[in-house]
Amino acid sequence: AFLSLFAISEWLYVKGKVAVEITRKISHIGTGILTLAFPVVLTNHWEVLILCSSFLILLVLSIRFEFLKGINNVERTTYGSVLYPVAVYLVYLVYVETGNLGHFYAPILILAISDPVAALVGRRWPLIPFSVAGETKTVAGSVAFSLSAFFITGIIWMMESEPLSVQSIFTVLAIALSSALTEALSRKGWDNLSIPLSVLLVIWMGS
Repeated sequence: AFLSLFAISEWLYVKGKVAVEITRKISHIGTGILTLAFPVVLTNHWEVLILCSSFLILLVLSIRFEFLKGINNVERTTYGSVLYPVAVYLVYLVYVETGNLGHFYAPILILAISDPVAALVGRRWPLIPFSVAGETKTVAGSVAFSLSAFFITGIIWMMESEPLSVQSIFTVLAIALSSALTEALSRKGWDNLSIPLSVLLVIWMGS
């Protein structure tokens, strides 16, 4: 499924002439959605380690030998693609330790959905731009990120337990704001790792 997703993105970029930022986002979102099956399909962290390591090697080779251009052919320097499988494995390790599906789904969905939402909204409505170490971000993108992260986390929390308590609402809000801030301050694709870790940190602090 992952290889098929990469192949579709590559075809759209090479044959369909779709912009690389779009094909890259398709791979980003699709990878996150496919990853949601890990707790159901895979039985232990060794399987996840093998799968994530395989894709890490594939992505490193694709950068070195210049293939998978639908993912890599961007003008800016970014390590996001190779950090993605690292983040997935670390989040899965936390899930194995806690046994709480929310600890896996919240970081992965926020990374898969909120991050691209911020980028797309920021490009469509570049309101109140600001610069972080030479990279331009927008307040509009950060607001879009925090709102989507809030709804994603809130839905996960409600599906896992009884109606949200005051403490849970504050935790959900803290996750949305801290992950949005993390995304805004990260550069060169490091948000693919820093966003999930920031989510897990807030969950740990609120537990």
